[in-house]
Amino acid sequence: MKYSCEITINLPREEVIKKLDNPENMKHWQRGLVAYKTLNGSPGTEGATMELEYKMGKRDMVLIETILKNQFPKEFHATYDAKGVHNIQRNYFKKIDDNSTKWISESEFQFQGFAMKLMGWVMPGAFKKQSMKYLTDFKNFAEHGTSVQEVK
Repeated sequence: MKYSCEITINLPREEVIKKLDNPENMKHWQRGLVAYKTLNGSPGTEGATMELEYKMGKRDMVLIETILKNQFPKEFHATYDAKGVHNIQRNYFKKIDDNSTKWISESEFQFQGFAMKLMGWVMPGAFKKQSMKYLTDFKNFAEHGTSVQEVK
């Protein structure tokens, strides 16, 4: 399953990247993030891996991020692996003008196992909606300092 999402952030691209490239900021725009830790490599560098723990309602989820390409401020690509799911993310950051940036996020999900394949087939909109929620939450954090931790 493949799709893309995009959002315009009313900040200069350099400021967007500075906020996005700081792991301490993830808790402010990634709902459910409980913890993260570097597994190997230097954080932010190609080949580095990080473990991300999420609490989604009553469900716990662990993702392993592997950085494929980090060419900030223009692009950042990574994979995210969880039980039964391999997600390839390609992110592009386009300078619109001196005060706005377009974030284009391309997602490709590869599912293993019947249940995960069925979920991807039956509910593709849920995946795109979740991706768009992350982009919107980042925009609100970057532009206004609004943290998802304060939203209950």
